[in-house]
Amino acid sequence: MPDALNNLLAQLPLIGAALARAEVQNELVALALAAIGSLIVHHVAARALSSRADSSTQGTFHHLALRTLQRLLWPIIMLAFVLIGRAALVSKGQPTPVLNVAVPLLTSLATIRIGVYLLRKGFRVTKALKAWENVFVALIWSMVALHLLGWLPAVEAALDAMAFSVGETRISLLATIKLVGLIGLTLTLAFWVSGVIERRMRASPNMTPSLQVAFAKFARVFLITVAFLVAIDAVGIDLTTFAVFGGALGVGIGFGLQRITSNFISGFILVLDRSIKPGDVISVGADGAKYGWVQELRARYVVVRDRDGVERLIPNENLITSEVINWSYTDKNTRVRLPVSISYDDDPEQAMALMVEAARASSRVIDDPAPTARLINFGDNGIELELRVWISDPENGIGNVRTDINLAIWRAFKAAGITIPYPQRDVYIRSAPTPNPLPDAE
Repeated sequence: MPDALNNLLAQLPLIGAALARAEVQNELVALALAAIGSLIVHHVAARALSSRADSSTQGTFHHLALRTLQRLLWPIIMLAFVLIGRAALVSKGQPTPVLNVAVPLLTSLATIRIGVYLLRKGFRVTKALKAWENVFVALIWSMVALHLLGWLPAVEAALDAMAFSVGETRISLLATIKLVGLIGLTLTLAFWVSGVIERRMRASPNMTPSLQVAFAKFARVFLITVAFLVAIDAVGIDLTTFAVFGGALGVGIGFGLQRITSNFISGFILVLDRSIKPGDVISVGADGAKYGWVQELRARYVVVRDRDGVERLIPNENLITSEVINWSYTDKNTRVRLPVSISYDDDPEQAMALMVEAARASSRVIDDPAPTARLINFGDNGIELELRVWISDPENGIGNVRTDINLAIWRAFKAAGITIPYPQRDVYIRSAPTPNPLPDAE
């Protein structure tokens, strides 16, 4: 067993004997009273702070200050009570070694809580992130507490003793914890920095949406890669040992991860060729079944929101390999066609004039190009006409434009006596069977 751990175990009887002394017990009583008093004050004051923070506008300095004060309230109040108790014991001439240790512990707890909270503000707020905030605070503060108490070397020695060897490589529990911790820390910093870069890109008026997404994706991938390599190198792992892992990863991509890799690369292609960008109105699938406007370009998929409020997550590969209609690729002006049939007994010129007038029923129809009506065909059931109108906002849908104009055409035709014919068929009987004569009644 390592010497540091032996020394720690040998000190346990001395620590127990020290705790049994009256002076130390007085300090423990003062520490317990400080904890109880701080919890009571925190319970009362936290409600007022929480209500004021909920009523304030998010993103403002006032809201940030209130949330920060919420996290600092308990350790600061307890620190104040501990300082008061220590001053009272010192005035009686009693040493306060326990309270002297409690002061830096509470100070470090307050500092860690505010640091983790400010770091969390660089990420998108989720319930999981809020829950992990307390876990990160507890882990970081535990390491700081062990360091302040002088127990950290002994704990490290114990964790390093739990190891096994794979060939010439020695893997210990301490090295594993350091690797996981460093990867977590560097990835957190990488995500935080990439989030800051992405927000700055979106706020820039001189960059197109596609260029903003391209820079944001490249920055995130680059920073994550650098963070991972820095963490591995800091632990002392030779990067050449990952040659076998790299070969296995290539085989895995070839067999099981090819679709994920294809979607990832397709996402970069979509961003770089600027064929689809946030705000575009697209149709995907057979006959444009998936219609909506692009909300986000993600690493693996594109978020498309339709008129029903449903957000479809379409894999990037589908947008590369299949036909996509981009209604706003170079010009948002979109033509809408409305077919109408009239009877052969009606005047097609009058019907076409009424159709052009009915196009004004929708306020979304633009004047340039102007609405036009065309005679398309002389069909089996009637004369086939078509009204063609243009709109400049396809992201607001096309069905409502069709409905408004079709209702206006129906009213105009009904007022003018123009008939919309039913499907009709003429049946010719070339010969009829001769009926059998009835038998004579006897």
